[in-house]
This record gives sequence, structure tokens and C-alpha cells, in this order.
Amino acid sequence: MKKKKLLLAVLGLVVSSMAFQACSLDDDNDYDMAYPSALVTVKPNADNSQFYMQLDDSTTLIPTNLKSSPFGKKEVRALVNYYRSNEDAGHYSHAVYVNWIDSILTKTLAPCYDEAENKAKYGDDALEIVDDWVTVAEDGYLTLRFRTRWGGGSHVINLVKRVDINTPNYFALYHNAKGDKDGRIGDALVAFRLPEDMVANNHEIELTLEWKSYSGKKTAKFKMRPRQPATIATERFNAANIYIE
Repeated sequence: MKKKKLLLAVLGLVVSSMAFQACSLDDDNDYDMAYPSALVTVKPNADNSQFYMQLDDSTTLIPTNLKSSPFGKKEVRALVNYYRSNEDAGHYSHAVYVNWIDSILTKTLAPCYDEAENKAKYGDDALEIVDDWVTVAEDGYLTLRFRTRWGGGSHVINLVKRVDINTPNYFALYHNAKGDKDGRIGDALVAFRLPEDMVANNHEIELTLEWKSYSGKKTAKFKMRPRQPATIATERFNAANIYIE
């Protein structure tokens, strides 16, 4: 293994741990190796002796060149660069060779209070949600690419489910820049694990996301299929083994 810097603007530069794990990256100028192939959920078993990756709502990937998850026992969202392998995938959809894999900040929801207290606790600084392939609701997570100004400080992002609004599945995103508002514009990624009672439903649901943008309050809607229960392909894994720091 050797460390490489991800060439994706500022993705994950402050809010993500970005402990870049690279495998067999021999050509630094290889364009195909510089960008992610997919956004996945990394799902280790209870002792992290094996893991697989959930690609979408129905596709699972088993790595052929990595035994344990580089992120320990935590279930996290991650960017991965891989290619399909001819090896036997067993009960999984595809066997893959992982060139590199990089976790993104993965969080649970924050407690919800009234709007004034939410802003006081979680911040009320502006950001923009980027309409991008990594801004998606899938596999029980809401993953967001967002854009703001970075000057080298530490930013905090939180998501709450608004219980004071009649709209079902209404979420609000809060940003605390901690005074770091005058740097360059850059992007980052964050993923939030949604409540289990939402993602375990047997039908598609609609989420509403609200945030404070640089031009005022904005909202967006997301469609999400239910998170798949354990199957033959995944039953030996503790898929709910979530550890958030």
C-alpha cells in the first residue's frame, strides 16, 4: 500500500478523514486511476476478517485483493476505483480488484430541536449542494457533495430530521464554518445514515432536504428505495455494525 492524494478538487479536505488507501497504483499519470469508479458502502463483518461493498440498491462487490476493510469495523461510505475481476464472486454480484478506496465522513443524524436552537447548536453558515452523481440517497444513506469557502479551518456539518414540520421525511442540513469563511471555494463529501425505521420500509420513499445557501433557503427532493435486508449474499455480515466517531 502507498498513500496518494485524491485528485478531486477539495473533496473531503476538511470534513473527511481522507485516509487514502491505494493499491497497485504504479502510474501516477494514469487518468483512469485518478478518479473514482463508484460510490459504495463498505460493509465489514463483525471482526473485519472480510468485507464487501454495496454498489447500489441491488449490486454487491467482493474485493479479490483486499481481505479486511482498511477502515476497521466501521460501516462507512467510500469512493473506490476498481475493475471487474474474472475470479469467482460467490454469492456476490461481481468480484472486483480494488485499485484504491477512500472513505468519506460518515455520520448519524444529530438531535432535532426547534429551528432557533438547531441554528445555535449546529451553525447557520451558508453552503451549496452540488447536483452531482455522488449527491444521492441510497442504501440507507444520504450522501451529499457540498460547496463552500475553505480557509484552512475546521468545518462541522450536521443533519437533523425536522420533527416540527408536517412534511414527512423532512431534513435540514446545518453548517458551522467556525469563522472560516474567506478562503477558496471548494467541495467536500459527507454521508448521513438515515433512521432505520425509514430505510427498512418495503416501498420507495421521498426525502426533502433543506439548507441555507448563499442566496437563501433552498430545498431538494430525493427518492430512495428501502435498504436491502440481509440475504444469502450478506447474511454472514453484521450490516448494522455502525461505529461513528
